[in-house]
Amino acid sequence: GGVGKTTLVKALYDSIYKEFEGSCFLSNVRETSNQIKGIEFLQQRLLSEILEDRKIQLGSKEEGTNTIRRSLASKRVFIVLDDVDNIEQLENLAGRRFWFGDGSRIIVTTRDQHLLEVGQINNRYEVKVLNNQESLELFCQSAFRKSCPEKNYEDLSNRAISCCKGLPLAL
Repeated sequence: GGVGKTTLVKALYDSIYKEFEGSCFLSNVRETSNQIKGIEFLQQRLLSEILEDRKIQLGSKEEGTNTIRRSLASKRVFIVLDDVDNIEQLENLAGRRFWFGDGSRIIVTTRDQHLLEVGQINNRYEVKVLNNQESLELFCQSAFRKSCPEKNYEDLSNRAISCCKGLPLAL
């Protein structure tokens, strides 16, 4: 964790969600689903946001999965499931491709690569830490508005990027 997956996906979501018939960004899926009736809460939120209906009530996970499948099968939706850590979360929130209309996109962020294999995820993108050169360029763009440090700030810049350990958000 800590590489900036959520921030990156949120920026993407914010830039394209209007191109879909419905959309939902479910953050902290792991944390929320560990609470009592957490999955049901997430299912209800997903349906409420996509269908723009705040009155949706679900009695169980099964009712939630059936309602998602039935209500969204013909809709072109964009869903982000952020910080998923087990297959049950995937199955209850995004089940199978046929649950959603043609052109739908589901993005899952996770720390567990195995989950992506089991969950039949088509395309994967791994966010990696930056190397020293990339870190220095990003830091300098932010600090000096150019790709290399100011003359008297080379040492300080190198110490700063060393502390950040290649994490883009820290830079």
